[in-house]
Amino acid sequence: RLEDARLTILDVRTDEEFAGRTGYPCDPRQGHIPGARHVHVQDLFAAPGTPLAADEARALVGDAEEIVAYCHSGSRSALATLALRAAGYDARNYAGSWHEWSRHDELPLER
Repeated sequence: RLEDARLTILDVRTDEEFAGRTGYPCDPRQGHIPGARHVHVQDLFAAPGTPLAADEARALVGDAEEIVAYCHSGSRSALATLALRAAGYDARNYAGSWHEWSRHDELPLER
């Protein structure tokens, strides 16, 4: 569904992870899912445990009909999904995240 304009893939890892300049040794490839938007998970929170207000989240993330968030292993993206849902988005967590995606050579990546 990477070509589905209604779907926003949201990478919530660090800038360095998103760019493929750093990563975890357990991941055979570094980079990000093609077309993914990047918003660091911490930027979705006003304070620890306090998601951004809906208007602030929309200013950061933009309009999206459906969002799938991912990180390295699904933990940060789970937090992001909670914040996105609190802002009114239809959001899901890609639990396998980059740890899973990077293992499949047939899946594309960008750097």
